[in-house]
Amino acid sequence: MYGVARDASTTLRVARPAAVHLVPMTQPALSERAAPPRRAIARFVATVLAVLTTCWAVVGAAAAPVLPGGASTAAAAWALFTLVPLAVFIGTRTWRIYPGAVVRLLVFRPLWYAQFFVLLLAPLVVACALVGLPFGAAGGAARGALAGGGATLVLIALAGYAGSRRLDVRRLVVTLPGLPAGLEGLVVAQISDLHVGPHTPRRFLARVADAARAAQPEIIAVTGDLVDDFARDADRYAAAFAGLRAPLGVFAIPGNHEVYSGWSELRARLEALPLTLLVNRSVILRRNGCSFAVAGTGDPAAAPGSEAAPDVERTLAEVPDGGFVLALAHNPALWPALAARRVSLTLSGHTHWGQLGWRHWGWCLASPFLELAMGSHVRGPSALYIHPGTNYWGIPFRLGHAAEVAILTLRRGENAAIGDET
Repeated sequence: MYGVARDASTTLRVARPAAVHLVPMTQPALSERAAPPRRAIARFVATVLAVLTTCWAVVGAAAAPVLPGGASTAAAAWALFTLVPLAVFIGTRTWRIYPGAVVRLLVFRPLWYAQFFVLLLAPLVVACALVGLPFGAAGGAARGALAGGGATLVLIALAGYAGSRRLDVRRLVVTLPGLPAGLEGLVVAQISDLHVGPHTPRRFLARVADAARAAQPEIIAVTGDLVDDFARDADRYAAAFAGLRAPLGVFAIPGNHEVYSGWSELRARLEALPLTLLVNRSVILRRNGCSFAVAGTGDPAAAPGSEAAPDVERTLAEVPDGGFVLALAHNPALWPALAARRVSLTLSGHTHWGQLGWRHWGWCLASPFLELAMGSHVRGPSALYIHPGTNYWGIPFRLGHAAEVAILTLRRGENAAIGDET
């Protein structure tokens, strides 16, 4: 979701090899070319499994005295909710098996929920056991923490599930000092981080499409992570959104999950849809006699030098000097490089606002890890909007803010700013 390098400038400097535009479409999928060595992957998987197994051992030791079957039942839970689904998940990626809705709902989703629970419960159990140890009540304190913590997590998960089904249509006004007169009142609908797959409720996707249409935008921008994790997920995306139209066009860019899905195959599927796919390039549009550019970058998740890696200079190469630019960049870490080239407005996503965050407080779960984590940002005449996502990834969970369809209206003003429409 948001675990990527924060130093976008380093990525951009190496992402512009000579004649990169000549790379043929028959190149191997980026997920293959960019893959780390097998030993590194094996070490990573072993480390993750070791951490999870340790957490299960802690939770199992606390629960065993009151579980039917004791330690055997705890071990069975570890195998059922971690070992087996993790093996299935790795197997689908290794052998290119496309998992349908049943596998994603009954295997992958319990996997994510179980790891979320056990990673939080294990430290709580240890802490409470240590508190109870001097009083000879370590076991009881550990079991109390497990029961109380588990019940609390279930309630939080239920609230997060309900929150993930909410959809806000947020109307924003973007004030820009350099906005040409011909673009006054331009309306852009932004949807982002849909993560569409066979498990995604079609009714929810229909609500998203209806909300975008109802706003009657002149441009629809889809700022990355259209699909969940597999190239064939594009068929589900097409079923939900192939009917979207806008007078000036529907534009989409790749996100990190497009890279993970196997970019070459996915790109061919996306280009068959009625949208304009922008990957380190721009298009020139006209409105009220005024020309302006819509530009889209690649994503830092791609291997440096590959087709989907970000290259800001190539992205803006066809933009006339001094021309107005609406840039789409999935990862907001690319914004500083775009702002340095006086791009007026950048629309991003990627962070999901951690799927846990509060706009009023300006804090989300991604904030401790990312400088550009949520909301709007301004540097001189350049503005950035980081979309909270129109769906979720991993588990259906949102607290503090809803999934969003953003409707942005452009206005000219003295200073760059983004705020709610009044």
